[in-house]
Amino acid sequence: MEPGAEELMPRLLPVEDCDLAEDFDPAVPPRTPQEYLKRVQIEAARCPDVVVAKIDPKKLRKKQTVNASISGCQPAPEGYSPTLKWQQQQVADFSAIRQSLSKHRNYWQSQNLDSNVIMPQPEDEEGWKKFCLGERVYSGIDEQSDNENLGINYIKVGFPPLLSIVSRMSQATVTTVLEYLISWFGEKKFTPELGRWLYALLACLEKPLLPEAHSLIRQLARRCSEVRVLEENKNEELISALNLIICLVSRYFDQRDLADEPA
Repeated sequence: MEPGAEELMPRLLPVEDCDLAEDFDPAVPPRTPQEYLKRVQIEAARCPDVVVAKIDPKKLRKKQTVNASISGCQPAPEGYSPTLKWQQQQVADFSAIRQSLSKHRNYWQSQNLDSNVIMPQPEDEEGWKKFCLGERVYSGIDEQSDNENLGINYIKVGFPPLLSIVSRMSQATVTTVLEYLISWFGEKKFTPELGRWLYALLACLEKPLLPEAHSLIRQLARRCSEVRVLEENKNEELISALNLIICLVSRYFDQRDLADEPA
């Protein structure tokens, strides 16, 4: 230990000068209180000033790193920016739906699910994607193919976010499934199946938001704005759906820096 170290670091175990036996050996168990304290001091003096932990990167979880962005949403294409009145109406309708869901949650939880509705375990990411989006969207099959034979085969077309389903989902599950679908949306196109589930999950999110939910919905709004800008055909129905999600994230969940400003 450096000479001036004790001036900067007061000793927590001060040991007064004492006569230790000539055969004192710090490697053997102490026999007296003085020997114990002296041994602690010797061990402390041998400790390095800086210790670097050896970490095996392979053992780190894949999703350990969280990428945060403070950038806002990209503006809507010219002529497609929603009016303030429209946004206010969507927020009012969404608020009413949330209140109704909260009020009747216990009732919907008590309703029996159809025998073909098997909700995946929370950690089953692929299972939830197939459950919500259907095998058709999950596998990238053309929307128009085999339409006549699909009928109401929910395995193929995805289960709708029925109240009897979403009412059974805990907040942790709601956030987890939202994360799965936003991750999917980050690389895939927007579909009606995705849109209805995103709306339902947002309706189930409780306020105040948990930090992970806060980050997720901001990520969702930014992704919607990116897809909106890249929409070459200017599909009004698609842009309206994207506008709706951005509106709810920014104006209902108070992420005002992401809001569309009326022209």
